[in-house]
Amino acid sequence: MAQDRIEQGRGFGAKRPKKSTSLGNKNLVPVPEGAKTSPKRVGQGPGSGMGKTSTRGSKGQRARAASMRRGFEGGQLPLHRRLPKRGFTNIFSVEFQPVNLISLSKAGLSGEVTPAILKAKSLIKSEVGPIKLLGTGEVTVAITITVDAFSASAKEKIEKAGGKVIIREKKKEEKKN
Repeated sequence: MAQDRIEQGRGFGAKRPKKSTSLGNKNLVPVPEGAKTSPKRVGQGPGSGMGKTSTRGSKGQRARAASMRRGFEGGQLPLHRRLPKRGFTNIFSVEFQPVNLISLSKAGLSGEVTPAILKAKSLIKSEVGPIKLLGTGEVTVAITITVDAFSASAKEKIEKAGGKVIIREKKKEEKKN
């Protein structure tokens, strides 16, 4: 089948030198003459056929090299200045991963619960990021859980069930000298 395609195309590219590959010529289909042209080289002097104005016409704002900056709307107030700017992004905000008591009881966790166990049960996305324990739901078994923050109701419910909440120690980053 491939051989037929090459035989058909010989009339087009008979002058073109054949490339040899490890597959022979089976993966090459000749390109018809004139199908591939080199790109237009603008601004290469009068001999190029596009000399003098380099296809830009004559005079005027658009004929210049640096005609208009990005977003310029002819003196009209541009879109990026017309739209309102609202709010700001707090660079010091900390995004906690919430863990509810109901999700702990549904996962059937008891005993000591660490961030690694929460990650294994798919209750959090990252065990490195900050975790906050929230008090939605009830706990019936004693749980010792290690988190970065907790709500008062969550701590109360866990202690009532005979467990305790431990705050994870923050690792101090070493300063690079």
